Amino acid sequence: MSARLVLGLGGTVDYEIRWDAAIISTLARHYGVRRDELVSAAPIEDERALIVAILGLLERGVGGERFAASSDLLDAFAARFDTAVTLGGTGVRAGIALAHLGIPSTQHLVSIDDNVRRLMPPIIDWVCSAAADTLDPHLIVQYPAGAVVALADGEIVAPSANRVIVANDRPNREMAIAPQLGERLRDADAFLVSGFNTMQDADLLAARLDDLWAAMGHLPAEALVYYEDAGFYRREFAAIARDRLLTRIDVYGMNEDELQEYVGRTVDLRDPAQVDAALAEAHRLIPVPALVVHTRFWSIAVGPRARRHRSALEAAVRVSGTRYRLGDVFDAADLDDTGRLPRHPDGVRVVAAIEASRPDAAGVAAVVVDTATPTTIGLGDSFVGGFLSVTRAAADAVSAL
Repeated sequence: MSARLVLGLGGTVDYEIRWDAAIISTLARHYGVRRDELVSAAPIEDERALIVAILGLLERGVGGERFAASSDLLDAFAARFDTAVTLGGTGVRAGIALAHLGIPSTQHLVSIDDNVRRLMPPIIDWVCSAAADTLDPHLIVQYPAGAVVALADGEIVAPSANRVIVANDRPNREMAIAPQLGERLRDADAFLVSGFNTMQDADLLAARLDDLWAAMGHLPAEALVYYEDAGFYRREFAAIARDRLLTRIDVYGMNEDELQEYVGRTVDLRDPAQVDAALAEAHRLIPVPALVVHTRFWSIAVGPRARRHRSALEAAVRVSGTRYRLGDVFDAADLDDTGRLPRHPDGVRVVAAIEASRPDAAGVAAVVVDTATPTTIGLGDSFVGGFLSVTRAAADAVSAL
């Protein structure tokens, strides 16, 4: 199967636990976890440290990615809950979203096992750099808004829904580039780059970036390169990866947590002045043709080519909103239903203010979804899939002429 969307760089097998506040509370009380510990960024070497890390993010209503000492620790924790086995990674989840819309893609994978072979949609093909099967699951903890967890000295309440990812994944830490990638890029309309966030060896990162750059030399000049940021285990690696690829990145995406990491402060996402200042600061740091920030209230692109991506932003918001309300299974009709939902009033206000103040900005307000069972994992990945669906549709229209 030939596809003109190539998505990478690494896929994962995810253990998505069903949220159960009673189990979490029992564990927190058993280990004597106290509120003043939740600011800790200590290494996750045992189950107690894992509980502290999860609850530290839950208390603030934010998401994050953390590194654990072993996959066995994550296996044992997941076994306490009802758990679904799914496929993850930005490229894979973006590809699955595209598959729901009947759009094929090619994945670049760094690991493979029977879970991947069983769960990957048939419309997706792949190249893989792995020489043998391995399984290093990612623990996915999704908590709803208002979740209450009892600690040894009181309770905490999640101010909003979000997700926590914890992993120890050697293939993704090593991120070997498949030798077939360059050939697959020769006729690509778009190439998604993401996944360097899990790497922890500076010399190996530099080598992998060189390998990727060589493969990208096969891309057509007109192909769009979308780089999606993520929660880097070693934050300084974000700049290394970005700077190496910057001259070939057309669209650079990030979520609200990553925006605030870059500007080094909390940003009130409903305050147009704070949002404007943060977007300007982030774009000065990352001077790409289009910098895209996607949040729970709005998605905005800034940069000299931002306005050409308005329809892609709308598609991205519809796809991620549909995943939030329906989970893994949806189709084009569900996107239409999502598009008819009301838009977040604060998002509408911020987008209008930013577009009025910046001639190089385009934005779309988020949809308001009312559901007791939100899916918070993979929203950014689905956003990317929705964005790229417009790239594919435009390419198909040109080829039909």
